[in-house]
Amino acid sequence: MASKNWKERLNLSAFTDEAQEEYLRARRRRGFSQPLIFVLVIVASVFILSLFFRVEDIRVEGNVHYTDEEIIRAIDIEEGDNLFFFDRFAAISRVFSKLPYIEEVSLHRALPNRITISVQESTALAYLILGDEEWTMDHNCKILGKAAQGETDQLVPIVNFNPGTLFIGERLTTANGEEDPVNYLNEILLQIDGRNMIADVDRVDFESANSPELVLNGRFTVVLGRYSEVQKKFAMLAGVLDTLKEGDAGVINLADGQRAYFSPN
Repeated sequence: MASKNWKERLNLSAFTDEAQEEYLRARRRRGFSQPLIFVLVIVASVFILSLFFRVEDIRVEGNVHYTDEEIIRAIDIEEGDNLFFFDRFAAISRVFSKLPYIEEVSLHRALPNRITISVQESTALAYLILGDEEWTMDHNCKILGKAAQGETDQLVPIVNFNPGTLFIGERLTTANGEEDPVNYLNEILLQIDGRNMIADVDRVDFESANSPELVLNGRFTVVLGRYSEVQKKFAMLAGVLDTLKEGDAGVINLADGQRAYFSPN
């Protein structure tokens, strides 16, 4: 490259002043035109994208609690929007804030003009009793809203839990900010759900926040003890229930996490 520049300088010395000036002007024009061409290509590409990749087909999958229209409205997308300039992350955030039953959501673009919204909805598993109010929640203790009439018939009642401010779409908190009671309740609900015990649980009682109790089928009070070995305690509970006869009733104490004790009434 250095040799070429030297030759060019040597050849310029043989040009007239006018020829040299014209030669330099031509080089400057070429140097200026290259970034201009690049900008024009970018502008043209943007124009093509905005012209040819507009949404014409919106589909929703996996929804039960919400209609297609409710989800599309929460996503804030409509026919005519551009697929490439649509902010998927902002759209997903809007869904979670507006539709508390949505647990997961994903957007899939299919060229040239289709977008598919796939959702997984939360399912109400339990409800928190606060005076004359009942608030539904899922297995992760996410508050779903005030219970509608008849909605709690197949759900697990939670009593004597002292909550913080309830926000629809957000996880339950405690009034004093402690996390262990919420985590404990979360694991209890997971075990109840995973072991198909929902119909057997009359209530989960947090009168003693450090040692909640279950009431089962109006016959058994189950003392869970402190927050530890929750899965193991429920396994022990299942073992005890398998050994009891119809008509038995009493207290099943699982507090030490090592052994279950049954005290008949």
